[in-house]
Order: sequence, then C-alpha cells, then structure tokens
Amino acid sequence: MPKLTMVSCVLLFAIPAGLAQAPANEHNCPNPTAIPPYVGSGTGVFSPNQNLCLPQLAPTPTGLSPLAFIVRGLEPGDRVDSQGTAYVVSIRGVPGGIDLWRWFQTSDGAPNPDKTLPFQYEGQPDNCGIFSFTNGGCANNVGNPTNLGVAPGGGDADIAVNAPFLGVPNLAITSLALVPGVTATHSTDRGDNSSVPNPVAALLPGDDRQWQDAIDASTVYLEYHDITTFNIEVQRSSDGGVTYVNGFGEAIDTTTLPAVVGAAVTPPTGNVAGQTRIDKSSCPSRGNLYQIFVGPDSMAENVAGAPPRTVYVGVSNDAKLGMSAFMFTDHKIFTSPTTSPGATFGTANLFPALATDDLGYVYAVWSDNTNILYSSSSDQGTTWTTPVRVNSGATVGKANVFPWVAADANGHVVVVWLGDNLVGNSNDRTVLEKSCSDGTNRCWAKWNVYMAETVTGHALVPAFTQYTASDHIIHSGTVSTGGLGGGADRSLADFFQVALDPQHRGNISFADDHLASPQCTSQSPGHCADNDPQSFRTGQPYFTYQLTPNPKIVTAGACATTPPQPPGFEKITGGGHIPSGQPGVTAKFGLVAQNKQPNASLSYHDDGAPGGPIDVHSSNTSVPTVTFSGNCAEFKGDAKVNQQLGYTYTVDACDNSEPGTGQDTFGITVSGPNFFYNNSGKLTDANIQIHTQ
Repeated sequence: MPKLTMVSCVLLFAIPAGLAQAPANEHNCPNPTAIPPYVGSGTGVFSPNQNLCLPQLAPTPTGLSPLAFIVRGLEPGDRVDSQGTAYVVSIRGVPGGIDLWRWFQTSDGAPNPDKTLPFQYEGQPDNCGIFSFTNGGCANNVGNPTNLGVAPGGGDADIAVNAPFLGVPNLAITSLALVPGVTATHSTDRGDNSSVPNPVAALLPGDDRQWQDAIDASTVYLEYHDITTFNIEVQRSSDGGVTYVNGFGEAIDTTTLPAVVGAAVTPPTGNVAGQTRIDKSSCPSRGNLYQIFVGPDSMAENVAGAPPRTVYVGVSNDAKLGMSAFMFTDHKIFTSPTTSPGATFGTANLFPALATDDLGYVYAVWSDNTNILYSSSSDQGTTWTTPVRVNSGATVGKANVFPWVAADANGHVVVVWLGDNLVGNSNDRTVLEKSCSDGTNRCWAKWNVYMAETVTGHALVPAFTQYTASDHIIHSGTVSTGGLGGGADRSLADFFQVALDPQHRGNISFADDHLASPQCTSQSPGHCADNDPQSFRTGQPYFTYQLTPNPKIVTAGACATTPPQPPGFEKITGGGHIPSGQPGVTAKFGLVAQNKQPNASLSYHDDGAPGGPIDVHSSNTSVPTVTFSGNCAEFKGDAKVNQQLGYTYTVDACDNSEPGTGQDTFGITVSGPNFFYNNSGKLTDANIQIHTQ
C-alpha cells in the first residue's frame, strides 16, 4: 500500500520572490507566501492556530527556470527536543523536497503576546546538497538563486531529536523518493545548517514510508518498507543520521511473515507500518526498539486481500547491544472481531502509532475509521490491555482517522486525530461530499483536530479528557485513507503528529486547506470562494500547542516489567571482525540467534572477498534453523547478498573464552545461483556470548 506523495504536475510562469514576515512574527518567510498568514482565535486550552510560511511557487523564480509548480505542505511532523526547541517538517511531494521550521526561544524570540510562536523558516534541508554544495548550508537555500526548489525526495518525511552533542541536541531528518530511496541529513545547530544530504541512506533500493527515532547523541534508527519483499527494514546510524550502516534488522519475524507479506500473491493485503520508537527511559528496558504495523490476521486473509484487521508490534531487545545485527519478536496487540468496523474498514486508517513513556510503558493507537482505539503494555510490548475507545462526546459514531500518540512521565499520554461531524466512512464521497442546495460546501463533512489526554495511561481503563485543538474547521469533505490508491480527497495526505515538550504540553502540527489558494484565479477561475466546492486549494502546515500542562502529571513510579524467558531458553549474540581472504583486511559481522522463533539475524561484510566486496544480511523469507551444542551454535537461513535475494547462509559461532582473549570463532558459508563464498577464523576484536535461562 504505497504512501509516497507526488508533486502536482501544474506548471506556472514564475513571479518574483522576496522575503516577508507573518503576523506571528515568523522569520525568513518567502514572499509571496503560499497562503496569506493566518492566526486563529485559540481555544483557551490551545494557542491560536497559525500557519507556517511557505513560498507559493517553486522552483524559486530565477532565470534558471521560467516555470514553477505550486507548493504545498503536507503530512507535517513535529518534535520538541530536551531544551524546548520545536521543529516542524512537511512535504511538497516528489521531487519537490521537504520544508523545515524551527522555534528556539533564545534565537527566535519569546512567544508572541497572543501565545503564537515566532518560528523561523529553515528552507529545504534535503535539496541544498543537490544544487548548492558551496553556498553556505541548507538554511541559505531560501531565496538562493541556485536553489531550484527540487530535491531527490519529498514523498514522505520524518525527523528525530536526540541527546545534546556539544550542548546542542542533534536533529536527524529523512526524505523519501521512490528511486533511489531515502535521503538523510542532520543538523547540529538547530536546523540553521544541515549536513550534505545522503540520497542513498537506505541499504535497499525501492523503498516506501520511512520513519525514524533517536536516543543518544549519535544513535538514530531508520525503518522503511522494502518494496521487493514488503518486510519492514530497520537500520541504525551511529553518526547522528547521515549514514545508516551500523546495524540492520527486519521487524516482521518469520512467524508473522505469512500473514502480512506476500509479494508473489495477487492481491495480497500486505501491511502498513507505523513509526519505530525507542525506549528512552532510565529503566532496564532503555534502548528497546518497538515497531508497530497492521495487517491481516492470517495467511488466508492476506491471500484473499482482506482488510488489515490485526495490529502488531515488533520488539527488539537486541538493538541496544550495539551490534550490526539485531532481531525482532512480533506480538499481536489486537485483532478486530469479524463484522466490526476494524474488520470491515481495516485498522490502517493512517497510521497506527506508538509511544513509550519515561518508565518504559508502551502505548499503541489506531483507527478503524469510526473509532480511535488505544492499548498499553506494561511488560515491554509482550502483552497488551483490551483496547479502549479514545474519542468521546460529539465524535462518537462519526469518522475519526489519522491517530498519533506521544507519552512521557508516568502514564502521561496524549492522542491526536482528525474527526468530522457526519456519520460515514471518511472515504465516501456520496455521504461526506453531497451536493449542497446553495451550491457551496456547507453541507459537506467538517473536520477538526482533536486531542485526548490521560495521566493514567497504563491503567486497564485509562481516563481520557478530550479537547478540540483546532480553532476553526480545517477541512471539508472526504479524507482519504487509501494512500496513492485512494479515491477520496488527499489534500491533507496521510497523517499529522503531536510531540510533548519538556513542560509536558502537547505540540501539534497538522495540514489544513480551509482557505482557497491564491493560485485559484488561474487554476479554478470563477471558483475562489473559501466555501466553493470547486475552488483550488492546497494543504498547508499549521501549528498549535497546549498552553498549560496537566497539573495531575506524575513523574515517579515503578518501571515496566521484564517478561520472563521460557524454560530451556538459549541465545547467542556476538559481533566483531575476523581476518579476510586478503592480507591486512578484516571482515565485520554481527549475529543474534536463539532456540525459539523468531530465530536469527545476521549482518556480514567483507571488503576482501574474491571478486569484490560482499555484503550479507539475513532475510526473513523463511524460518532459520538454529542448533546449540555446548558453547557453540549453528544457524542457517535465507540471505540478501549485495541487496539481492535468492541466497542462503550457514553460520557457526563459538563462545570459547572470556571477552578479549581472542579465542572466540566465527565461520560463514554463503551460496546461491553460480555463487559460493566462505570464511572463518578467530575474532580479532569484540566477542561472542552464549546466554541461557
């Protein structure tokens, strides 16, 4: 189910550009802006809704290009770092690139008297490395004559913040293009400048819907769909999010695989991946990696193309070990009963979402198009509470989609979503976009942004309080949840986000198209009224935040529990180097294997291999076999060699002595069509360990 967003093909003659300042005192704004500056009234609980400034047209009008496409800002995502700096990112669509905004009070000024924030527009961090290598960094691409307003990506975007490096938190950024894949960059000065974009951050070409999260000053995780197998690939970066070559795993394990992946089946339902999340607590669970996704409940349902009625989470306790291979174990969070909305409309009403709090509890939300459903885990994702409905009051029984969740403290959780005022599926034009008697769109479905908050998030039945976060109707009509294959209105694309700041307040970024575009005079002449169903409009990024924190938040408490391993459990982990076939060259490996399914994960790289460098990763296309004998283990499975499927591997590894003595051994054999490779030897560094329980 591809979610990549493409730019509009509309081309216009460009007009001169300059800089402007919005009423919210936003800085560095292009002129003219895509939508005239808008500041709402606020709600008393939330700040006045403000749009974030974008140019109307791109490429930036210069003699380099007489044409331009209309700019939009979709799928806004936001994060707030540990020092209170707020970031918002949105997409233009491929190949338009992404846009970034930043509010850092020291540089950008205190909140305005009306409580709006004076954001600074930071330009397009994913395009300056393509057209402006020598012009002073990504922030300087605003109005730069060499900036064509085009980038490798813009189909999807995500950002992550982690611990400070030299006093400033790191900002990791990714952007999606279908080919070659994921573009990555990062900033160590709060978005003012970014590293030269890396357009091949994904190890596998042909990718879809990436997400990311970060924990310490250098560690960032990136996950995406491998379009060939549609497994969820997860990579680790150790340089703050420029490259992702330091760890690899697949989030859909071999037990779950038949139910949610099947490239050879037509038409398989497959799966929809939500974001990856790291446990950032100070508990023993710190560093656990969680991946949420939805799919069918069985292989039979997958083959039949049934709606994805089951919500899953992949849990990796190995990722935090820092090895180049890690493994996930999948658990079912919930399966919607037959005939329920979740079984009828699926649970992929974009996107399932996940959060962890400061004590290691995990929270999941999803939509069945009618309800926003919520479940929590107190044992690191192994078991989950019976789901509860989050939305209440006037939203009950209406269309509710695009859930997102954030958590902190002890059970403090906020959930946001879009909800309308009519009964009916969000994709149904016959119900939500009826012909109105007065010729306007006044009888269409009207959409608002909602937020629900609880301070008892890991209770069996948490108590939520619901708020309306938008201070105006943000959209009229249908909202598509079908991705590129959806037939309903995609003006808002597929999701929006909420982030919690250090004061425990919800910060919400969302797309909004309640105003007609200034370009409507050329795109829909004679239909430029804001309530005209034929008016030309584009989604634009908006922002609001909770004015005061919940006074009942509790920060102390007991950590989430660790689930016990079954009797007779054995596991082997390891990583390091062994000599290669060429003098002075070493081969690098990482492994995890255990005697219960899912069984194994492997990463191996040898620059000195005969015929050229070889890169091997295990692939969850079949169940590996694992055998333990004393202090050694042997495991076999399917492999990707230099990013290509169709190979098998056999590994023998032994924990012969204490770490650092150089007596542990590792051996590997890889075979495939007209291909054979093997290597073995004693470790030159690091170690292999056998774990029993």
